[in-house]
Amino acid sequence: MGLKIGIDVGGTFTDFLVMEDGKVEVYKVLSTPDDPSVGLFQGFEEMARARETDIASFVPAIETIVHGTTVTTNVVLTGTGARTGLITTEGVRDALEMRRGIREEQYNNRFTNVRPLVPRHLRMPVKGRLDREGAEVEPLELEDVRAGISLFRDEGVEAVAICFMNAFCNADHEERAAEVVRELMPGAYLTVSTELLPSIRFYDRVSTTVLNSYVGPVLRSYLERLLARLQKHSFGGVLLIMQSNGGVVAPEIAIDRAAMTLLSGPAAGPNAGIFYASTDGYTDCITVDMGGTSFDAALVRDGQALTVAEGEIDRRRLALPMLEIVTIGAGGGSIGWLDEGGLLRMGPRSAGARPGPVCYGRGGTEPTSTDADLLLGYLDPDFFAGGRIALDLAAARQAVEDRIAIPLGLSVTEAAAGMYRVINTSMAHGVREVTIKRGFDPREFPVIVAGGAGPLHACMICEELEIPLFLVPRESSIFCAAGMLMTDLKHDFVQSYVTPWTAMEWDRLGSIVEGMMAEGRTLLGRERISDERIDFEIHLDLRYLKQYHEVSLPVALEEVRERRTEAIAARFHAEHNRLFGYSLEEEGTPLDLINVRLRAIGRTDKPGFPPEPTAGPDCSAAVKGERAAFLPEAGDFAAIPVVDGHRLRHGNFVGGPALVEQVNTTLFVSAAFDMVCDPMGTYVVYRRDRTDRLPASLQALVEAGGKSG
Repeated sequence: MGLKIGIDVGGTFTDFLVMEDGKVEVYKVLSTPDDPSVGLFQGFEEMARARETDIASFVPAIETIVHGTTVTTNVVLTGTGARTGLITTEGVRDALEMRRGIREEQYNNRFTNVRPLVPRHLRMPVKGRLDREGAEVEPLELEDVRAGISLFRDEGVEAVAICFMNAFCNADHEERAAEVVRELMPGAYLTVSTELLPSIRFYDRVSTTVLNSYVGPVLRSYLERLLARLQKHSFGGVLLIMQSNGGVVAPEIAIDRAAMTLLSGPAAGPNAGIFYASTDGYTDCITVDMGGTSFDAALVRDGQALTVAEGEIDRRRLALPMLEIVTIGAGGGSIGWLDEGGLLRMGPRSAGARPGPVCYGRGGTEPTSTDADLLLGYLDPDFFAGGRIALDLAAARQAVEDRIAIPLGLSVTEAAAGMYRVINTSMAHGVREVTIKRGFDPREFPVIVAGGAGPLHACMICEELEIPLFLVPRESSIFCAAGMLMTDLKHDFVQSYVTPWTAMEWDRLGSIVEGMMAEGRTLLGRERISDERIDFEIHLDLRYLKQYHEVSLPVALEEVRERRTEAIAARFHAEHNRLFGYSLEEEGTPLDLINVRLRAIGRTDKPGFPPEPTAGPDCSAAVKGERAAFLPEAGDFAAIPVVDGHRLRHGNFVGGPALVEQVNTTLFVSAAFDMVCDPMGTYVVYRRDRTDRLPASLQALVEAGGKSG
């Protein structure tokens, strides 16, 4: 196997997973927010030095790079996107500001709408109208389009979005307007709604189209700069970009559909979770990833990460398929502060990579979660990042004392323990969002724990949620980077077809599906995927008559070709009952079809992780010594074993309380939990009184070692 690298650019660290000939290496460098490619190449330089070569020899040897990027996300969150103009139907240009007409906080009359990405004077109304069937009611006025373009040029507009009413039924008006834009503004970034999202609901479509144009030029600039740097270093491999839907695409497609990368950062996590859970026989799991800035939680059922057809980013509608990931501002850099009522809060504000936590010694002055972890003894100040970053214990103590302990009348230890407890509670709430709110009991799922900071907090999160077992992969600190190398190419398509279910024209439905399949094959062909490696997934968005929300129901291609009306309807009733607790099947309520969705999947070669032979339960060879650490159950410090995680082997047992240290992360095993290593080197951490939740093979190992009780 050639050299493959997964790259996850985070708010604090840029993570790398390097795979070559079955061997795995992990690297982390500080992120460079001004230009993420700088940090990326700093990582390459570090990898080259580790191989005793230079970057000029290292880069040409890379076969595949899979890159998750937060470039577009940060553009929206910081309001630094391209100056964008919108061409839309006369009379509806304010839809971008009015949205769905629903106040987000119903009872807060001071709550203001989020600022539109396109100011009103750059939303150009154009005469021309289509009815709901796509028939022309009023011809398109191209002079209005030209007048808008003239204004855009005068105003320095860099990107243009085109979105007309009912265009999803008939793309003719949008296509003609796009021709004029390409002729008169050839250098502008252009998004046409029917090319990106030909579906019903005007606000969703216009918001998504504008988001794509707003972030497109920035992503294009970044990827072109990155490709140029790679070309300069003679890179001849494949570069793939992570999407929000958990798949990857070629850079040129990512540039055209930039909004598909808006939640690219955490999207690889569930892919990694599926892999690590499956190695121990689990098909369901919860993945959690606590990095430097944020905490991400997602749910996997039957080997598939849950997805949604729409969501929001910074309160702006994004109607593209994405993994259902709950992200909250709870990371190692989350800042501890006191609110107006004197209550201790953690985050969402983060110290980020610059200046970082106080203990980093880079100018930070506000105490963070990492500072609290250090004061509680969970981190070794001389072994953080393998000793590359010396932590300043005295500075962390002073910051916690000045900002938290003294104002609350607490000792420094009590303040640090409070910070630890508060951020754990926040993360437990994030897990509830993806489980309980979806009708799932979190106690029934193993948790796959990731992120440099995640394993320090996992026991307490699981205690709060009564979850008896969690897994910490050896590569947990670069979890998303690992997931990127386990990802397929994916393209999502949608076409609205609004019709009563019993009156649906099956020939028309089949034609829509076949057309999207052909488009999927074309895109995957451009990415060098052969036909035998292409799969398709079909979903139909169905609802009861006069409902507002749909249920996206998976259907097989055979069901469409064989016209299984009643079977599909029966499965809709069952799924509606599972999601909402009732169905209207017995009442005979009619169904409506709203959208047809298709995902084209190009299967890629996945890296293999060879299992380790069993080494037995004795871990004494890996014990480094002891360290005083705070035990939440006892409310006090105690001397507990410190184990070198890199020396642990399959079958090794570690009884809690203990600390398991790796170069890039540390696992805290609390007093109620024990740990055993599985064949992949994953740490399987379980409540001492719940060995029944262990995989059968590991139960045998635990019992053989006399550690079952």
